Amino acid sequence: QVQLVESGGGSVQAGGSLKLSCAVSGYTYSYYCLAWFRQAPGKEREGVAAIDSDGSTSYADSVKGRFTITQDNAKNTLYLQMNSLKLEDTAMYYCATDTGNYYSDYDRRGPYYGMDYWGKGTLVTISS
Repeated sequence: QVQLVESGGGSVQAGGSLKLSCAVSGYTYSYYCLAWFRQAPGKEREGVAAIDSDGSTSYADSVKGRFTITQDNAKNTLYLQMNSLKLEDTAMYYCATDTGNYYSDYDRRGPYYGMDYWGKGTLVTISS
């Protein structure tokens, strides 16, 4: 059973940085994608960044140049380094995985998002 557990959320001032982690367990797939989504209050969940099993990465336009997604296979951990944070980055951040496809293989918008497993989320709050 795949489990995803996020950590690293918190409160930070605009312009600051945070690094989110997602511990992945029960994972034996060789063709997959791992991604970070976020959901702000009153808004739809959206994909933020993704990494495929071949190492390819993709980012939402709103975070390009500010966020970096990485994966440490030895530690079975996914990361999201977030720099130059803005007020609009405030959201619950979720780690998710599609265990048989690359991120670009499907439309990753709601209501399904095409992801097989989700973590419970970690809250990021940006203040002015």
